[in-house]
Amino acid sequence: MNKVLLIGSGGREHAIGDALKKSGAKIYAVMPHKNPGIAKLSEDYVVGPLSIAFIRNLDWVKFKRVDMAVVGPEDPLIEGVADMLEGKGIPVVGPRKNAAIIEGSKEFMRDLMKRHGIDGFVDYYVFDSPQKVEEFLKDYDKPFVIKPVGVTGGKGVQVMGDHFSTKEEGIKYAKRVIEEKIGGVGRVIIEEKMIGEEYTLQVFADGKNLRGMPLVQDFKRAYEGDRGPNTGGMGSYSMENHLLPFVDKEEYARSIKILEDIIAAMRKEGREYKGIMYGQFMLTPEGPKIIEINCRFGDPEAMNVLPILKTNFLDIAWSIVDGKIIPVEFEHRATVVKYVVPEGYGTAPLANQMIKVNEERIKREGALLFYASVDERENVIYTTRSRSLAVVGIADTLNSAENIAERALKHVSGKIYMRHDIGKREMIEAKIRKMRKLKSQ
Repeated sequence: MNKVLLIGSGGREHAIGDALKKSGAKIYAVMPHKNPGIAKLSEDYVVGPLSIAFIRNLDWVKFKRVDMAVVGPEDPLIEGVADMLEGKGIPVVGPRKNAAIIEGSKEFMRDLMKRHGIDGFVDYYVFDSPQKVEEFLKDYDKPFVIKPVGVTGGKGVQVMGDHFSTKEEGIKYAKRVIEEKIGGVGRVIIEEKMIGEEYTLQVFADGKNLRGMPLVQDFKRAYEGDRGPNTGGMGSYSMENHLLPFVDKEEYARSIKILEDIIAAMRKEGREYKGIMYGQFMLTPEGPKIIEINCRFGDPEAMNVLPILKTNFLDIAWSIVDGKIIPVEFEHRATVVKYVVPEGYGTAPLANQMIKVNEERIKREGALLFYASVDERENVIYTTRSRSLAVVGIADTLNSAENIAERALKHVSGKIYMRHDIGKREMIEAKIRKMRKLKSQ
């Protein structure tokens, strides 16, 4: 029983597909555009929307009656694709709709933590009236963050001091979120601004228990020096000890406990969570706090952890489905992911531009290559409006991994852009100094 339906077409899904293939799976993929990496891994694939209606009406004879499905992106899970597939007798690595709401509604996530008194909590306020949000913010005297309640692909959050400077600018954006229903819902969350360093903790969850993965730090800002608009993520790194230079074992354990408590709270409320959970944390002087919870692997973070996974990924997937998660082991190696994106990404990306990729030279540099939102037509690769591909350096030290990734970037050309500073020693040292200063105050 090794036939797996892989849903999605990004860099995350290419990494998932690679891990499944190495585990002995036969892959049948559904993707909105032809990802050449996933196509090469697959026994068969179809190109089409990741909607329940489209997936429900697949030619299941052609798809050889798959044994299991692994869902990459959040939208199909939030829509309820796991419920539909399980109704067809196909087990799914990914939560059902009533559990995927942990990402589908930031309001639900915050309310859940409040109801159950879960650690890592922050003050938050929810509004659906432009007038009331304006009245509230005029009297609010702390720095704040504005978040659409719904899903915006990591691009809808605005932070005071980073994305806007004055209270008036913040009020204007918060009102826009409500009036234009940014994120699909006419509601906005105002949260206290947390000061610290962000990091990602991903876990495998079987409904009751979980297994943690190495910590990863992602870089969402488009330009070097952490400037510019938010993106889906320009790259990321992980350390050989599975921690981060500013996160110790105790802080990792507290982060794990927060996710365990969230999964336990959801189980108590009849929302059993099976699949991958991704906790976006802020390490503050008071300890780890939750920024958001996502119902799938991170992108790019999947590309940091899956290539160093020692345990058979297919065995992990079946143990999630069976509700009896097995022990999980990762290599003690550092990783650096650097994304290649179209020129203008973050504001006005150049789509339908040809990219030249020398796969053999990238391989000879010792790097991995994962295709993301590209479209392959007649053996030519074109950009879309999203991220194009990622290179991954893996080595015994972070510095060596970063060097491998950087060398690999030289073998990609076209109207493209990438951040060269991700994983550099200077950037990491600045983050360590920042956290030392915050903790000493």
